[in-house]
Amino acid sequence: MPDKRRVLCIGEILWDALPGGLYLGGAPLNVCYHLNQLGVRAEMAGRVGDDRLGREALRRIRRVGIFTGHIQTDERAETGFVSVEIGENGDPAYDIVKPAAWDFIEAGDALQKTAEDSWGLVFGSLAQRHPLSRKAIQTLWESDARKILDINLRPPYIDRKVVRASLEAADIIKMNKEELTQLKEWYSLSGSDQGAVEQLAAAFSCTLICVTEETAGAMMFKDGAWYRHRGYRVKAKDSVGAGDAFLAAMIYGLQNQMDAPEILKYANAAGSLVARKSGATPEYTLGDITELTMAE
Repeated sequence: MPDKRRVLCIGEILWDALPGGLYLGGAPLNVCYHLNQLGVRAEMAGRVGDDRLGREALRRIRRVGIFTGHIQTDERAETGFVSVEIGENGDPAYDIVKPAAWDFIEAGDALQKTAEDSWGLVFGSLAQRHPLSRKAIQTLWESDARKILDINLRPPYIDRKVVRASLEAADIIKMNKEELTQLKEWYSLSGSDQGAVEQLAAAFSCTLICVTEETAGAMMFKDGAWYRHRGYRVKAKDSVGAGDAFLAAMIYGLQNQMDAPEILKYANAAGSLVARKSGATPEYTLGDITELTMAE
C-alpha cells in the first residue's frame, strides 16, 4: 500500500573508523536514522558484504527499527569502510575504500515500486561513483517521489557529469558552502553565494536549495525567496553526521508544512545537537531539538 509520507534513502552503507572507534554510517543511512528519530518513516536501500561488518551493520540497523528489506548482500565485495581523521576544528577528512559492496546496488522491481510509493527519495553523488549503483539510483529518479539531493562531494570520487545529472533530477538540493564554491567554479557562476544559488535554481528548475555554513548556520532559497538562520553555538566533538541530521530535520519540516524560518531553525538545531556528540547517529529526541530552538 502506498505510504506518501515514507522517505526512501539510497546509497552507501559503511563503517567510519573514527579515533573513538568504529561507527556505522554513510550519509544516506545517517539521514534515514535521523528521519526515524524524528518520527518520519524512512527506509534504507543499499548493499553490504557477506562478512562480519555487513552482518553487524544489519543487526544495528534492525536494532534502531529501520526496515532492512531493501538492503542487499554482496557475495564478493566487502562492506564499505572509511578511515576518518578529525581536524582541530572537528571537521572530518575521509579515506574511502574502493571497491565496496555499496558500489553494486541493484534497483529491482520491488525497490522501484517502493520509490514510486514514497514521499521523497534521498540520494547523493558519492554512491554513484560506480556504474552499477549509479544506474540503480538513476533508475529510481523515474519515480514520482520528490528527488532530494545531498551532493556530498568526497575527493577523489567527484564526477562533474554525475553531479550535473543529479542536479537536473533534483527537486530539493542540500549542499555545504565548500560544495557551493565548487559548483560556482564548474558553472562559472559569478557574484555572491546568493546570486549563484539563484542561478542554480533557475538552471536546474529547483524549488528549494539549502546551503549549510557550519558555525554560521544556513541559508535557504525556497520558491524564489531567501531565508537565513545564524545557527547555534556549539562545542563540537565531531561534525560527522551533523549535515545528515540537518537534512533529516529539513525534510521533517517540509513534510509537516512548517514555514521556511521554522524549518531552518529545526534543521540547524538538529545539526548542532549531533555535532555536540560523538559519531554520526547519537540518540536524541524531537523534544531535544525543540528545547534547543526555544532556548535561542
